[in-house]
Amino acid sequence: MRLPPVADRLAGNRFLLDEDEPHIVVDQALAAATGSADRIIAICPAQVYSKAADGTVQVEYAACLECGTCFAVADPGVLTWHYPRGGFGVQYREG
Repeated sequence: MRLPPVADRLAGNRFLLDEDEPHIVVDQALAAATGSADRIIAICPAQVYSKAADGTVQVEYAACLECGTCFAVADPGVLTWHYPRGGFGVQYREG
């Protein structure tokens, strides 16, 4: 049995966004100063992060897999990261 590509499988997931309490906050100045911005953009398996024209890090919360990889590679203080509060966050549809 051949599985569909990862992007197709991830598309089946759903994320219930908590607009009152984001689970990722980026310290923009520290991200730029430490080089963490480029690392978290490159490492995220769900491509949650991108860089805006002004150099700030943008976060697409609704794509987050809550794996914590970004938090592991960012310099201390760059990200405030926690799992979303109950009832919010990623809902896996496959596997």
